Amino acid sequence: MIEVHLYGKLRRFADDPHPSVDSVRYIPASNGGSIKDIIEGMGIPFEEVGTNIFLNGEYSPLSRRVSDGDRLGIFPDDMQMIIV
Repeated sequence: MIEVHLYGKLRRFADDPHPSVDSVRYIPASNGGSIKDIIEGMGIPFEEVGTNIFLNGEYSPLSRRVSDGDRLGIFPDDMQMIIV
């Protein structure tokens, strides 16, 4: 399973979007699937996804492959990192 943590307005795609709990979904790992495949499979519109995506704590592109046991963090387009 892939542990997907959703933030901001993307919390509505979690199993429990209530703000007092972690917004997490567990997605079955598919052979050779990418972060893009996971987002697509969850029904999250790509225009709402920001560039801040982390796979196992590493900043990652949509094309990066996911594996069973991975942890994925997805931030929306209105919660971007500020780099100074």
